[in-house]
Amino acid sequence: MGRTILLLLLLMPLPLLAQDIGGLEVVTVTPDGEGGQTWSLTIQVLVLMTALTLLPSIVLMFTSFTRIIVVLAIMRQAMGTATTPPNQVLIGLALFLTFFIMAPVLQEINEHALQPYLQEDISLEEAIERGREPIHAFMRYQVRERDLAMFASLAGYENGFEEPEDVPFSVLVPAFLTSELKTAFQIGFMIYIPFVIIDLVVASTLMSMGMMMLSPMLVSLPFKLMLFVLVDGWGLVTGTLASSFLTPAFS
Repeated sequence: MGRTILLLLLLMPLPLLAQDIGGLEVVTVTPDGEGGQTWSLTIQVLVLMTALTLLPSIVLMFTSFTRIIVVLAIMRQAMGTATTPPNQVLIGLALFLTFFIMAPVLQEINEHALQPYLQEDISLEEAIERGREPIHAFMRYQVRERDLAMFASLAGYENGFEEPEDVPFSVLVPAFLTSELKTAFQIGFMIYIPFVIIDLVVASTLMSMGMMMLSPMLVSLPFKLMLFVLVDGWGLVTGTLASSFLTPAFS
């Protein structure tokens, strides 16, 4: 992603690059003392392009994506459908559920950080500070106190924090990811139980009939699909995932 943006910047007309885009000077033109000019990218643009290359990791670390994709993967494994739905479908569903769940957070960032910065009412530093607060609040609402205390102790914060807002991201992020994995496996366990029961019943029936050469997974798959469709499995799973997140009330 970063290479693509850099290539587009290099292909743009040089006079356009020298202009300010949204108050951010993209390229600095400096005379070289020999009648020529030196073109150089500003530090802010380099940082921006680096941040874009880290965008997939940011989606994983700071949003609800991790819990959703883990639960969907466990559900597919429990059904025994191998690669159905395919990975692209699961990732797409997880992304759009993430956008749905994170909508209040994104709206808060847009109203109080992005739009004021684009209108040049606040500086970039203030916009970043305002933008981190909604994300920080969302992660605090999901994290388990035990996980937060463990990583705080490992980081040397034995006395804890006076206010929840004082928790640094270096402590909050690993605690948040650990909590998300725990919650995802708990939800996945509850989803797995009905399918395991069907497998046990089918395996016991085949064994009692002496059909030990027939794979129980092959016979139980239609019953799993039928059960999943009858109980509106997709609606239950997606609804449970969406309601399992606590969204802070923003002012």
